[in-house]
Amino acid sequence: MNFFFGRRAALAGLLASVAALLPLHAAAQQFPTKPLKIVVGYSAGGAVDIVARTLGQSMSASMGQPIVIENKPGAGTNIAVKSVIDAAPDGYTLLLAANALAANMALYQPPPFDAERDLVAVALIGRVPVVIAANPSAPYSNLQQLIQAAKAKPGSIGFATPGNGSTPHMAGELFARAAGISLMHVPYRGGAQAITDVIGGQVPLLAMNALEVKPHVASGKLKVLAVLSPTRSTIFPEAPTIAESGFPGFEASVWYALMAPAATPKPVVAKLHAEVQKALKTPEVQGRMTAVGGEATPGSSEAAAALIHSERLRYEKLVREANIKAD
Repeated sequence: MNFFFGRRAALAGLLASVAALLPLHAAAQQFPTKPLKIVVGYSAGGAVDIVARTLGQSMSASMGQPIVIENKPGAGTNIAVKSVIDAAPDGYTLLLAANALAANMALYQPPPFDAERDLVAVALIGRVPVVIAANPSAPYSNLQQLIQAAKAKPGSIGFATPGNGSTPHMAGELFARAAGISLMHVPYRGGAQAITDVIGGQVPLLAMNALEVKPHVASGKLKVLAVLSPTRSTIFPEAPTIAESGFPGFEASVWYALMAPAATPKPVVAKLHAEVQKALKTPEVQGRMTAVGGEATPGSSEAAAALIHSERLRYEKLVREANIKAD
């Protein structure tokens, strides 16, 4: 008799579990039923914003719902990140994140969030390499010449970046450590002024994402010493890679990932992931990623999460050893 009631209780529990899952699957099948929002922690017109709008346009056409891009710059993207963490975990509010998501947990103390706990990775979108560029009159045309000059006068060669803790700053510091040299960091509040001063000769070197230096290289006002990526850039095909310059295995790219609040139902995350993969195969998205100097990078949600974890550890080590502080 006890065995009979035990089986009945087990069956009832199983049916209750299945019943609880049914609304989630039904919601995923119907999702989305209203407009979605992608939050960007940068101003309109920049590389992250361009990628978000291109991705949103493609996903909107496929999903049959408008996708609004909401720019929330400030606090090194922390304002945007926190707004998504606090949003309803229903898949309708998403974050287009870049490297700052991983770096800020080390740059800001106490950490403003835990990206691996508070968010879930939907998909990696793409990568754009950071480049080391110089004023055309600088006395070095490649990384080896730069390294020789830096070793001759440690700490005397300045490199401009968009600011302390920015991805190009981190990339420059990682390169200097890999090369065994000491460079002088010259932070600016944004890329435009950094580029202007390097063009003007006030600072000899520049670490910046490929998109922002592209027009100035084309006009002859800057020269690229190397792209910090494993393969050559589509917009700087003549520039050697960091591996070709003597550092195989080294990479410092700007990456983009789509994130959602941590409690977003798994079926909804899976639906969003599938839509991103579909978008990344379209000529429009691939063309736009190429235009900004990068490449679309389809892959699993697990791969995106693994990247964020590895980048978090990489930046924690760099921030600690180089004593980097956020602006």
